[in-house]
This record gives sequence, C-alpha cells and structure tokens, in this order.
Amino acid sequence: MEHVLNIEEIIKIIPHRFPFLLIDRVTEINGAESIKGYKNISANEMFFQGHFPNHPVFPGVLILEAMAQLGAVLILKRFPEDKRMAYYAGIDNAKFKRLVVPGDKLELSAKILRDRGGFVIMEGKAYVDGNLVAEATLKSILAK
Repeated sequence: MEHVLNIEEIIKIIPHRFPFLLIDRVTEINGAESIKGYKNISANEMFFQGHFPNHPVFPGVLILEAMAQLGAVLILKRFPEDKRMAYYAGIDNAKFKRLVVPGDKLELSAKILRDRGGFVIMEGKAYVDGNLVAEATLKSILAK
C-alpha cells in the first residue's frame, strides 16, 4: 500500500479543478489495482442552490463523476511524465441506493477489473457511514 495523496498531489495527477474536482483526499492505493478516497459533502457546494434547494441532495451524476475521478488518479498515476487524459467511455449498471446530503463524507473506491492498454473497466462504489449509496461499472479510455 502506497501513501495517501492530499489535494495538492491529486491536482498534479488529474486535470480537474474547482468546482469540478470531486475528490478531497486519497486514503489508500493498492498498486495498480484499487484505490480509496473521499469527498466531504458541504452545504456550501454551489449546486445545492439549485438542486432541490429546500431539500439539498448531492447529485447522483456527481457521485459517478467522483468515482471516475478517483479511478483516473489510479490509472494516470502510472504515467507521471506522460500527459495522458482519462475520458469516460461508458457507464454500466449504475445504481443509487441512498441519498447523499450535506454533512456526509462520501467514501469512494475504484477497482480495476480490466485494463487493455488504453481501455480500462473499473468497479466504482460510494459509501456513507459504511453504507453503500451508489455503485457502477465505469469505462475509461486513455488519450494523449
């Protein structure tokens, strides 16, 4: 297991920036196979102003994006000197099990299921307080 990555180290690996960077910290990296991290869900997030403003809910599509970003960190960490990008190629079997609201800590994991040298299939999961809130099969393609 490698050391964790803070926000400064994350932004050196993936190109996302505020307000679209959806990972606060990487907590665990197991070689090139799996990764864990989290995002703190704050009531100050700008999308809560328009996404169910009287009953703020973290958008499901952003949970999927957070899982994909975490997976991109795992994938792109292998190419530190190469300016590759990881792009969505597909999402399968996305399931949302519970609402995520301000104050939650969204615990994320991504595990590589297949890597065919530029086309990667990952299993992404998201938890709050140890309870599964979302899962999906995420497909990414690497490009320069």
